[in-house]
Amino acid sequence: MNALIKSATIVDSKSDFHNETVDILIEKGRIAKISKRISNPNNYREIKLDNLHVSQGWFDSSVSFGEPGYEERETIDNGLKTAAQSGFTAVALNPNSNPVIDSYADITFVKSKAQNKATSLYPIGALTQSSKSEDLAELFDMKNAGAVAFYDYQKPISNPNLMKIALQYASNFDGLVCSFPQESKISGHGVVNEHINSTRLGLKGNPALAEELQVARDLFLLEYTEGKLHIPTISTAKSVELIRAAKAKKLDVTCSVAIHNLLLTDESLNGFDTRYKVLPPLRTQQDCDALIEGLKDGTIDMVTTDHNPIDIEDKKVEFDFAKYGTIGLESAFGALQTLFTTKKTVALLTQGKSRFGIKETTTNEGEVANLSLFNPDSEYQFGKSNITSRSKNSAFLGLDLKGETYGIIANNKIALK
Repeated sequence: MNALIKSATIVDSKSDFHNETVDILIEKGRIAKISKRISNPNNYREIKLDNLHVSQGWFDSSVSFGEPGYEERETIDNGLKTAAQSGFTAVALNPNSNPVIDSYADITFVKSKAQNKATSLYPIGALTQSSKSEDLAELFDMKNAGAVAFYDYQKPISNPNLMKIALQYASNFDGLVCSFPQESKISGHGVVNEHINSTRLGLKGNPALAEELQVARDLFLLEYTEGKLHIPTISTAKSVELIRAAKAKKLDVTCSVAIHNLLLTDESLNGFDTRYKVLPPLRTQQDCDALIEGLKDGTIDMVTTDHNPIDIEDKKVEFDFAKYGTIGLESAFGALQTLFTTKKTVALLTQGKSRFGIKETTTNEGEVANLSLFNPDSEYQFGKSNITSRSKNSAFLGLDLKGETYGIIANNKIALK
Protein backbone atom coordinates (compact mmCIF):
# COMPACT_ATOMS: atom_id res chain seq x y z
CA MET A 1 0.00 0.00 0.00
CA ASN A 2 1.38 3.38 -1.07
CA ALA A 3 -0.11 6.77 -0.23
CA LEU A 4 0.75 10.41 0.30
CA ILE A 5 -0.96 12.24 3.15
CA LYS A 6 -1.04 15.98 2.48
CA SER A 7 -0.98 18.76 5.07
CA ALA A 8 -1.55 16.71 8.21
CA THR A 9 -0.84 17.96 11.73
CA ILE A 10 0.87 15.25 13.75
CA VAL A 11 -0.38 14.78 17.32
CA ASP A 12 2.14 12.38 18.84
CA SER A 13 4.39 13.40 21.71
CA LYS A 14 6.81 10.59 20.77
CA SER A 15 7.18 11.83 17.19
CA ASP A 16 10.01 14.06 15.97
CA PHE A 17 7.30 16.04 14.16
CA HIS A 18 4.85 16.54 17.05
CA ASN A 19 2.52 19.54 16.43
CA GLU A 20 3.98 20.11 12.94
CA THR A 21 1.87 20.25 9.78
CA VAL A 22 3.59 18.03 7.22
CA ASP A 23 3.19 15.64 4.30
CA ILE A 24 3.61 11.94 5.08
CA LEU A 25 4.77 9.51 2.40
CA ILE A 26 3.82 5.87 2.95
CA GLU A 27 5.43 3.15 0.85
CA LYS A 28 4.67 -0.56 1.24
CA GLY A 29 2.91 0.11 4.51
CA ARG A 30 5.77 2.04 6.13
CA ILE A 31 6.33 5.73 6.71
CA ALA A 32 9.05 6.47 4.14
CA LYS A 33 9.29 10.24 4.56
CA ILE A 34 7.88 13.11 6.60
CA SER A 35 8.50 16.62 5.34
CA LYS A 36 6.89 20.04 4.90
CA ARG A 37 6.20 19.32 1.25
CA ILE A 38 6.55 16.04 -0.65
CA SER A 39 5.94 15.68 -4.38
CA ASN A 40 4.09 12.71 -5.83
CA PRO A 41 5.97 11.57 -8.97
CA ASN A 42 4.69 7.98 -8.68
CA ASN A 43 1.03 9.03 -8.61
CA TYR A 44 0.36 7.43 -5.23
CA ARG A 45 -3.09 7.89 -3.75
CA GLU A 46 -3.23 11.34 -2.17
CA ILE A 47 -5.18 11.86 1.03
CA LYS A 48 -6.34 15.46 1.47
CA LEU A 49 -8.93 16.08 4.18
CA ASP A 50 -10.27 19.15 5.94
CA ASN A 51 -8.19 20.14 9.00
CA LEU A 52 -6.49 16.75 8.90
CA HIS A 53 -4.70 15.58 12.06
CA VAL A 54 -2.81 12.30 12.44
CA SER A 55 -1.69 10.32 15.49
CA GLN A 56 -0.40 6.88 16.26
CA GLY A 57 -3.22 4.30 16.11
CA TRP A 58 -5.85 4.21 18.86
CA PHE A 59 -6.60 1.17 21.01
CA ASP A 60 -9.77 0.03 22.79
CA SER A 61 -9.34 -2.55 25.54
CA SER A 62 -13.00 -3.66 25.73
CA VAL A 63 -15.28 -4.22 22.76
CA SER A 64 -18.01 -6.80 22.15
CA PHE A 65 -19.15 -7.85 18.68
CA GLY A 66 -21.55 -10.76 19.31
CA GLU A 67 -20.16 -13.18 16.75
CA PRO A 68 -20.31 -16.13 17.09
CA GLY A 69 -23.90 -16.61 18.21
CA TYR A 70 -25.23 -13.06 18.35
CA GLU A 71 -24.64 -11.90 14.78
CA GLU A 72 -27.91 -9.97 14.86
CA ARG A 73 -26.18 -7.60 17.31
CA GLU A 74 -22.92 -7.30 15.41
CA THR A 75 -20.51 -9.28 13.25
CA ILE A 76 -16.74 -9.26 13.51
CA ASP A 77 -16.50 -7.94 9.96
CA ASN A 78 -18.80 -4.94 10.49
CA GLY A 79 -17.49 -4.40 14.00
CA LEU A 80 -13.94 -4.01 12.73
CA LYS A 81 -15.17 -1.74 9.93
CA THR A 82 -16.88 0.42 12.56
CA ALA A 83 -13.73 0.46 14.68
CA ALA A 84 -11.63 1.53 11.70
CA GLN A 85 -13.97 4.36 10.74
CA SER A 86 -13.97 5.43 14.40
CA GLY A 87 -10.17 5.76 14.40
CA PHE A 88 -9.19 2.53 16.17
CA THR A 89 -6.33 0.47 14.73
CA ALA A 90 -6.57 -2.19 17.47
CA VAL A 91 -9.34 -3.55 19.68
CA ALA A 92 -9.44 -6.23 22.38
CA LEU A 93 -12.49 -8.46 21.89
CA ASN A 94 -14.47 -9.64 24.93
CA PRO A 95 -15.42 -13.35 25.11
CA ASN A 96 -19.17 -12.78 25.66
CA SER A 97 -20.35 -14.60 22.54
CA ASN A 98 -22.35 -17.81 22.20
CA PRO A 99 -20.52 -20.05 22.85
CA VAL A 100 -18.26 -18.13 25.21
CA ILE A 101 -14.68 -17.84 23.94
CA ASP A 102 -12.95 -20.16 26.42
CA SER A 103 -10.69 -22.51 24.42
CA TYR A 104 -7.79 -22.62 21.96
CA ALA A 105 -10.20 -23.33 19.10
CA ASP A 106 -12.43 -20.38 20.00
CA ILE A 107 -9.48 -17.96 20.03
CA THR A 108 -8.30 -19.33 16.68
CA PHE A 109 -11.80 -18.90 15.21
CA VAL A 110 -12.22 -15.21 16.05
CA LYS A 111 -8.68 -14.46 14.91
CA SER A 112 -9.38 -16.14 11.57
CA LYS A 113 -12.53 -14.03 11.13
CA ALA A 114 -10.44 -10.88 11.64
CA GLN A 115 -7.70 -11.63 9.12
CA ASN A 116 -6.80 -9.06 6.47
CA LYS A 117 -8.63 -6.20 8.18
CA ALA A 118 -7.27 -2.70 8.74
CA THR A 119 -8.11 -2.87 12.45
CA SER A 120 -6.30 -5.60 14.38
CA LEU A 121 -8.38 -7.79 16.69
CA TYR A 122 -6.85 -9.10 19.93
CA PRO A 123 -9.06 -11.72 21.59
CA ILE A 124 -9.65 -11.91 25.34
CA GLY A 125 -10.36 -15.42 26.58
CA ALA A 126 -12.84 -16.24 29.30
CA LEU A 127 -11.29 -16.59 32.75
CA THR A 128 -13.58 -19.49 33.73
CA GLN A 129 -15.25 -22.19 31.68
CA SER A 130 -18.30 -20.74 29.92
CA SER A 131 -17.82 -17.69 32.20
CA LYS A 132 -19.71 -19.54 34.92
CA SER A 133 -17.22 -18.68 37.68
CA GLU A 134 -16.79 -22.33 38.65
CA ASP A 135 -13.63 -23.72 37.06
CA LEU A 136 -10.73 -22.01 35.33
CA ALA A 137 -10.77 -22.08 31.54
CA GLU A 138 -7.84 -23.28 29.41
CA LEU A 139 -5.78 -20.16 30.11
CA PHE A 140 -2.37 -21.36 28.95
CA ASP A 141 -3.77 -22.91 25.75
CA MET A 142 -5.63 -19.70 24.94
CA LYS A 143 -2.50 -17.66 25.61
CA ASN A 144 -0.66 -19.83 23.07
CA ALA A 145 -3.49 -19.28 20.57
CA GLY A 146 -3.18 -15.50 20.91
CA ALA A 147 -5.37 -14.45 23.86
CA VAL A 148 -4.08 -11.18 25.35
CA ALA A 149 -5.98 -11.43 28.67
CA PHE A 150 -8.59 -13.45 30.55
CA TYR A 151 -11.92 -12.00 31.63
CA ASP A 152 -15.48 -13.12 32.33
CA TYR A 153 -17.07 -10.05 30.75
CA GLN A 154 -19.23 -8.17 33.29
CA LYS A 155 -19.44 -11.30 35.45
CA PRO A 156 -17.71 -11.04 38.83
CA ILE A 157 -15.70 -13.94 40.24
CA SER A 158 -17.57 -14.50 43.50
CA ASN A 159 -15.20 -17.14 44.87
CA PRO A 160 -12.08 -15.40 46.21
CA ASN A 161 -10.09 -18.64 46.18
CA LEU A 162 -10.80 -19.08 42.47
CA MET A 163 -9.49 -15.56 41.82
CA LYS A 164 -6.43 -16.28 43.96
CA ILE A 165 -5.66 -19.45 41.98
CA ALA A 166 -6.20 -17.61 38.66
CA LEU A 167 -3.69 -14.92 39.62
CA GLN A 168 -1.15 -17.49 40.78
CA TYR A 169 -1.55 -19.75 37.74
CA ALA A 170 -1.50 -16.96 35.14
CA SER A 171 1.66 -15.49 36.64
CA ASN A 172 3.57 -18.57 35.42
CA PHE A 173 3.21 -17.39 31.82
CA ASP A 174 2.77 -13.62 32.34
CA GLY A 175 -0.99 -13.85 31.82
CA LEU A 176 -3.18 -10.82 32.49
CA VAL A 177 -6.19 -11.56 34.70
CA CYS A 178 -9.16 -9.19 34.54
CA SER A 179 -11.77 -9.02 37.29
CA PHE A 180 -15.12 -7.27 36.93
CA PRO A 181 -15.55 -4.97 39.96
CA GLN A 182 -18.87 -5.98 41.48
CA GLU A 183 -19.80 -7.94 44.59
CA SER A 184 -23.03 -9.62 43.47
CA LYS A 185 -24.37 -10.27 46.95
CA ILE A 186 -24.30 -6.51 47.57
CA SER A 187 -25.50 -5.39 44.13
CA GLY A 188 -28.35 -7.91 44.23
CA HIS A 189 -30.96 -7.12 41.61
CA GLY A 190 -30.00 -3.46 41.40
CA VAL A 191 -30.22 -1.99 37.89
CA VAL A 192 -29.08 1.61 38.47
CA ASN A 193 -26.85 3.50 40.88
CA GLU A 194 -28.23 3.44 44.42
CA HIS A 195 -28.77 7.12 45.12
CA ILE A 196 -31.49 9.75 45.27
CA ASN A 197 -32.52 9.11 41.67
CA SER A 198 -33.02 5.36 42.12
CA THR A 199 -35.37 6.05 45.02
CA ARG A 200 -37.24 8.80 43.15
CA LEU A 201 -37.66 6.64 40.04
CA GLY A 202 -38.55 3.49 41.96
CA LEU A 203 -35.68 1.48 40.43
CA LYS A 204 -33.62 -1.03 42.42
CA GLY A 205 -30.24 0.36 43.37
CA ASN A 206 -26.77 -1.05 42.81
CA PRO A 207 -24.62 0.70 45.46
CA ALA A 208 -21.09 1.97 44.93
CA LEU A 209 -20.18 -0.29 47.86
CA ALA A 210 -20.68 -3.36 45.64
CA GLU A 211 -17.89 -2.21 43.35
CA GLU A 212 -15.58 -0.99 46.07
CA LEU A 213 -15.74 -4.21 48.12
CA GLN A 214 -14.76 -6.25 45.06
CA VAL A 215 -11.93 -3.88 44.16
CA ALA A 216 -10.61 -4.02 47.72
CA ARG A 217 -10.84 -7.84 47.79
CA ASP A 218 -9.04 -8.23 44.47
CA LEU A 219 -6.27 -5.85 45.51
CA PHE A 220 -5.70 -7.87 48.69
CA LEU A 221 -5.54 -11.05 46.58
CA LEU A 222 -3.15 -9.37 44.17
CA GLU A 223 -0.83 -8.37 47.00
CA TYR A 224 -0.88 -11.92 48.35
CA THR A 225 -0.25 -13.64 45.00
CA GLU A 226 2.06 -11.03 43.43
CA GLY A 227 0.14 -11.58 40.21
CA LYS A 228 -0.88 -9.32 37.35
CA LEU A 229 -4.36 -7.75 37.49
CA HIS A 230 -6.47 -5.46 35.33
CA ILE A 231 -9.71 -4.03 36.73
CA PRO A 232 -11.96 -2.97 33.84
CA THR A 233 -14.52 -0.15 33.89
CA ILE A 234 -14.34 1.24 37.42
CA SER A 235 -17.03 3.81 38.17
CA THR A 236 -16.73 5.22 41.71
CA ALA A 237 -14.58 7.76 43.51
CA LYS A 238 -13.64 5.25 46.20
CA SER A 239 -12.42 2.76 43.58
CA VAL A 240 -10.02 5.42 42.31
CA GLU A 241 -8.71 5.93 45.85
CA LEU A 242 -8.23 2.20 46.42
CA ILE A 243 -6.30 1.72 43.17
CA ARG A 244 -4.22 4.83 43.79
CA ALA A 245 -3.16 3.38 47.16
CA ALA A 246 -2.40 -0.01 45.57
CA LYS A 247 -0.16 1.61 42.98
CA ALA A 248 1.67 3.47 45.73
CA LYS A 249 2.46 0.00 47.14
CA LYS A 250 3.86 -1.01 43.71
CA LEU A 251 1.23 -3.68 43.05
CA ASP A 252 1.01 -4.82 39.41
CA VAL A 253 -2.47 -3.43 38.76
CA THR A 254 -4.04 -1.41 35.97
CA CYS A 255 -7.59 -0.23 35.45
CA SER A 256 -9.84 1.36 32.85
CA VAL A 257 -12.94 3.54 32.81
CA ALA A 258 -15.75 3.52 30.27
CA ILE A 259 -16.21 6.82 28.45
CA HIS A 260 -19.94 6.96 29.28
CA ASN A 261 -19.09 6.77 33.01
CA LEU A 262 -16.97 9.91 32.57
CA LEU A 263 -19.59 11.93 30.73
CA LEU A 264 -23.00 10.80 31.94
CA THR A 265 -24.60 10.60 35.40
CA ASP A 266 -27.66 8.89 36.83
CA GLU A 267 -29.57 12.10 36.08
CA SER A 268 -29.85 10.70 32.52
CA LEU A 269 -32.25 8.04 33.80
CA ASN A 270 -35.16 10.43 34.30
CA GLY A 271 -36.92 9.26 31.14
CA PHE A 272 -36.41 5.52 31.88
CA ASP A 273 -34.51 5.27 28.59
CA THR A 274 -32.82 1.87 28.47
CA ARG A 275 -29.96 3.26 26.36
CA TYR A 276 -28.60 4.45 29.70
CA LYS A 277 -28.81 1.04 31.33
CA VAL A 278 -25.13 0.10 31.54
CA LEU A 279 -22.92 -1.92 33.86
CA PRO A 280 -21.39 -0.61 36.02
CA PRO A 281 -24.28 1.87 36.25
CA LEU A 282 -24.02 5.59 35.64
CA ARG A 283 -23.03 7.17 38.97
CA THR A 284 -23.00 10.72 40.37
CA GLN A 285 -21.21 13.86 39.21
CA GLN A 286 -18.86 13.46 42.16
CA ASP A 287 -17.84 10.05 40.82
CA CYS A 288 -17.38 11.44 37.30
CA ASP A 289 -15.12 14.20 38.66
CA ALA A 290 -13.01 11.67 40.60
CA LEU A 291 -12.68 9.44 37.53
CA ILE A 292 -11.55 12.38 35.39
CA GLU A 293 -9.00 13.33 38.05
CA GLY A 294 -7.83 9.72 38.14
CA LEU A 295 -7.14 9.88 34.42
CA LYS A 296 -5.26 13.13 34.77
CA ASP A 297 -2.95 11.89 37.52
CA GLY A 298 -2.40 8.46 35.97
CA THR A 299 -4.25 6.37 38.54
CA ILE A 300 -6.58 5.19 35.76
CA ASP A 301 -4.47 3.74 32.98
CA MET A 302 -6.81 3.81 29.99
CA VAL A 303 -10.25 4.68 28.69
CA THR A 304 -12.51 2.24 26.87
CA THR A 305 -15.73 2.55 24.91
CA ASP A 306 -16.91 -0.73 26.49
CA HIS A 307 -18.69 -1.04 23.13
CA ASN A 308 -21.54 -3.53 23.61
CA PRO A 309 -24.13 -3.78 20.82
CA ILE A 310 -27.55 -4.97 21.99
CA ASP A 311 -30.40 -5.74 19.58
CA ILE A 312 -33.57 -3.65 19.78
CA GLU A 313 -35.67 -6.52 21.16
CA ASP A 314 -33.51 -6.53 24.28
CA LYS A 315 -33.55 -2.75 24.75
CA LYS A 316 -37.12 -1.75 23.88
CA VAL A 317 -38.55 -3.39 26.99
CA GLU A 318 -39.26 -2.36 30.59
CA PHE A 319 -36.16 -0.93 32.26
CA ASP A 320 -35.81 -3.80 34.74
CA PHE A 321 -35.72 -6.37 31.92
CA ALA A 322 -33.52 -4.55 29.40
CA LYS A 323 -29.99 -5.83 28.85
CA TYR A 324 -27.02 -3.76 29.94
CA GLY A 325 -24.84 -2.05 27.37
CA THR A 326 -24.22 0.83 24.98
CA ILE A 327 -22.24 1.11 21.79
CA GLY A 328 -19.41 3.61 21.97
CA LEU A 329 -16.85 3.30 19.18
CA GLU A 330 -18.38 5.93 16.89
CA SER A 331 -18.78 8.52 19.65
CA ALA A 332 -15.52 7.92 21.56
CA PHE A 333 -13.35 10.67 20.13
CA GLY A 334 -16.06 13.34 20.06
CA ALA A 335 -17.19 12.53 23.60
CA LEU A 336 -13.70 12.64 25.11
CA GLN A 337 -13.02 15.97 23.43
CA THR A 338 -15.87 17.53 25.39
CA LEU A 339 -13.82 16.79 28.54
CA PHE A 340 -10.17 17.01 27.49
CA THR A 341 -7.85 18.79 25.07
CA THR A 342 -7.06 17.11 21.76
CA LYS A 343 -3.56 16.22 22.97
CA LYS A 344 -4.93 14.58 26.13
CA THR A 345 -7.73 12.83 24.23
CA VAL A 346 -5.26 11.28 21.79
CA ALA A 347 -2.99 10.27 24.67
CA LEU A 348 -5.89 8.51 26.40
CA LEU A 349 -6.91 6.70 23.21
CA THR A 350 -3.39 5.40 22.62
CA GLN A 351 -2.70 4.19 26.18
CA GLY A 352 -2.95 0.61 27.37
CA LYS A 353 -1.42 -1.25 24.42
CA SER A 354 1.63 -2.54 26.27
CA ARG A 355 -0.53 -3.87 29.11
CA PHE A 356 -2.24 -6.15 26.60
CA GLY A 357 1.00 -7.13 24.87
CA ILE A 358 0.42 -4.95 21.82
CA LYS A 359 3.42 -3.26 20.21
CA GLU A 360 3.36 0.54 20.37
CA THR A 361 4.25 2.63 17.33
CA THR A 362 5.23 6.24 16.73
CA THR A 363 4.66 8.63 13.85
CA ASN A 364 8.26 8.69 12.62
CA GLU A 365 10.12 7.82 9.44
CA GLY A 366 10.85 4.11 9.10
CA GLU A 367 7.96 3.06 11.34
CA VAL A 368 5.12 0.83 10.20
CA ALA A 369 2.18 3.07 9.26
CA ASN A 370 -0.29 2.67 12.12
CA LEU A 371 -2.22 5.93 12.03
CA SER A 372 -5.54 7.41 13.11
CA LEU A 373 -6.88 10.30 11.01
CA PHE A 374 -9.25 12.91 12.44
CA ASN A 375 -10.48 16.51 12.56
CA PRO A 376 -10.47 17.72 16.18
CA ASP A 377 -12.44 20.93 15.65
CA SER A 378 -15.74 19.96 14.01
CA GLU A 379 -18.80 20.24 16.26
CA TYR A 380 -22.01 18.31 15.73
CA GLN A 381 -24.93 16.59 17.41
CA PHE A 382 -24.42 12.83 17.53
CA GLY A 383 -27.25 11.04 15.73
CA LYS A 384 -28.13 7.72 14.13
CA SER A 385 -26.50 8.86 10.89
CA ASN A 386 -23.18 8.73 12.76
CA ILE A 387 -23.66 5.07 13.69
CA THR A 388 -22.30 2.26 11.52
CA SER A 389 -22.86 -0.51 14.08
CA ARG A 390 -25.69 -2.93 13.39
CA SER A 391 -27.19 -2.11 16.79
CA LYS A 392 -28.11 1.50 17.54
CA ASN A 393 -28.16 1.41 21.36
CA SER A 394 -26.01 4.48 21.92
CA ALA A 395 -26.17 6.45 25.17
CA PHE A 396 -24.68 9.42 23.29
CA LEU A 397 -27.55 10.02 20.84
CA GLY A 398 -28.57 13.68 20.88
CA LEU A 399 -25.42 14.89 22.66
CA ASP A 400 -23.24 17.69 21.28
CA LEU A 401 -19.79 16.27 20.50
CA LYS A 402 -16.57 17.80 19.25
CA GLY A 403 -14.29 16.22 16.66
CA GLU A 404 -14.85 13.68 13.90
CA THR A 405 -12.79 10.74 12.73
CA TYR A 406 -11.83 10.05 9.12
CA GLY A 407 -10.54 6.50 9.56
CA ILE A 408 -7.18 4.76 9.79
CA ILE A 409 -4.14 3.59 7.88
CA ALA A 410 -2.90 0.31 9.34
CA ASN A 411 -1.98 -3.26 8.43
CA ASN A 412 -0.92 -2.05 4.98
CA LYS A 413 -4.50 -0.87 4.32
CA ILE A 414 -6.36 2.43 4.05
CA ALA A 415 -9.79 2.44 5.72
CA LEU A 416 -11.53 5.82 5.44
CA LYS A 417 -15.19 6.79 5.67
